[in-house]
Amino acid sequence: MNTIKLKKGLDILISGAADEQNIGEIISKEIGIVTDYYEGIVPKVAVKEGDEVQIGSPVFYDKAHPELKIVSPVCGKVKEVARGERRKLLYILIERNESESQAELPAIDMNSGKEAILNAILAAGFGAVIRQRPYDVIANPTVMPKSIFVSAFDSAPLAPDYGFALQGKEKAIQAGLTALSKIAKVYYNVSTSTPASMQSMNDVTVTAFEGAHPAGNAGVQINHLDPVNKGETVWTMNVQDVAMLGNYILTGKLDLRKNIAVVGPKVKNPAYVITMNGSIISEITDGNIVKDETIRVINGNPLTGLKSEERSFLSPFAGQVTVIAEGDHADELLGWAMPRLNKFSNTNLFFTKLQKMLCRNKTFDFDARICGGERAFIMSGEYDRVFPMDIMPEQLVKAMIAKNLDKMEQLGAYEVAPEDFALCEFVCTSKIETQRIVREALNYMRKELE
Repeated sequence: MNTIKLKKGLDILISGAADEQNIGEIISKEIGIVTDYYEGIVPKVAVKEGDEVQIGSPVFYDKAHPELKIVSPVCGKVKEVARGERRKLLYILIERNESESQAELPAIDMNSGKEAILNAILAAGFGAVIRQRPYDVIANPTVMPKSIFVSAFDSAPLAPDYGFALQGKEKAIQAGLTALSKIAKVYYNVSTSTPASMQSMNDVTVTAFEGAHPAGNAGVQINHLDPVNKGETVWTMNVQDVAMLGNYILTGKLDLRKNIAVVGPKVKNPAYVITMNGSIISEITDGNIVKDETIRVINGNPLTGLKSEERSFLSPFAGQVTVIAEGDHADELLGWAMPRLNKFSNTNLFFTKLQKMLCRNKTFDFDARICGGERAFIMSGEYDRVFPMDIMPEQLVKAMIAKNLDKMEQLGAYEVAPEDFALCEFVCTSKIETQRIVREALNYMRKELE
């Protein structure tokens, strides 16, 4: 097995990592399927209020590619088809019942051709969790990829340990990988700490990545193994979704439950919970939050997740729910100018490096403050120190701000996603909203070039 050692990156030491224990199953009575989670899809509704749906029934699909379906993960009744301004579809709310009946879905026959396997994967709704580079959107099923990337580990702050979360599902992962390998070459990437049972997979190219975050990001792995050039397409898929696909192949039943981590400094009992995409986040965290101050619940990890509102639904691309303090009542004498022992720093401003040398398990209670406002974007090399890709990040972001398509193409915009710049945003002394800039630029590129 080939091993790639990354020299750049940064592990953010946040307290409240999940213990290796599962506190049971929490699936809310109502499931919300949010259209904005599926970047790049123009939704067309397939149900109306009052309709009964089964597991696997399509609830909406992509207007441009009707074969790209988003299916119901539960049985129940469509309670609400929520729309916003200009009748934009916001979400579809399903009131679930206890039935486990499944819609009629085609079986995936490994001996059939590439097209038949892909059509069966799409019919079961798994096309909605496959993303593509370029543009980091839901994959266009009519454009075949040159390769498919599956990362078996997540290096983000407080990320779930897939070795624990997917314990006992190695056969399902293998079945899912084999199905994907019938479509294109599959790169299956692990960390040096991934259990041996999850490393030993057939029909794929296995590579180990060693280093700090963002080692687990698909974009970093693509850049090192199979870079995306103009006119090429690469697909990415989360290992939990691969396991669900494999379970469907092996059993013929669609089981869309997944094991997520509930973590953060403000979680009483950081642990794993079996739940389902679309579950109401407040029900997942109910009774497990320390409410001694204003808190922020994040739908995902602290770097790339979405701020959870009072009624938010779990994203299909979130492997964790993170709870931190807002920090709106924090008062600190002299601010950053005061030497402190309880502050994390990626530079030598505080004593982070010394503390880590003395105590390898040292963590910090982060809050949501950014400690400053946006200011002039000065190219200082900050981004480059935490960006382990063969790309010049500061120059690329400036080209994106200017909407310079030629420069974006030359500087590698085809193989990046907003999450690849999350660390850049974290270390940025100019407080630039880098991920938002990248997302808007990729949407602009797609609109102009497709």
